[in-house]
Amino acid sequence: MEVYRHEVKYYECDRMGITHHSNYVRFMEEARVDWMDQLGYGFDRMEAEGVVSPVVSVECAYKHPTTFKDVIEIEVRVVETSPLKITFGYTMRAKGKLVCTARSVHCFMENGRPVQLAERFPQLYEAIRELPSK
Repeated sequence: MEVYRHEVKYYECDRMGITHHSNYVRFMEEARVDWMDQLGYGFDRMEAEGVVSPVVSVECAYKHPTTFKDVIEIEVRVVETSPLKITFGYTMRAKGKLVCTARSVHCFMENGRPVQLAERFPQLYEAIRELPSK
């Protein structure tokens, strides 16, 4: 899978010129959406078929600041899967430095009820399970 790249915008920085911490959650979402598109089963396709994937939890460990115009390279990987949830891991680097490590946990829902990914989207589930673990 290709690494996702995000160039920090001016409006994403605080008064100190540092990328505001809340933006990293958005960067994770951008990278995750891109990752799913690369896998061939984007969130737009899932949603068109009536399934949404809300965030259950997020955690970030900020290691080094970034600033306006820095390009953050975001590696996305699957850390864990279960019938109802998927956990993504993220490693973010800029200028050769580790800037953030993070995780997000998601469930899958249809009509407001949990669904099992393996049953609802078996091809996607198998594609995820066949990815090399890191």
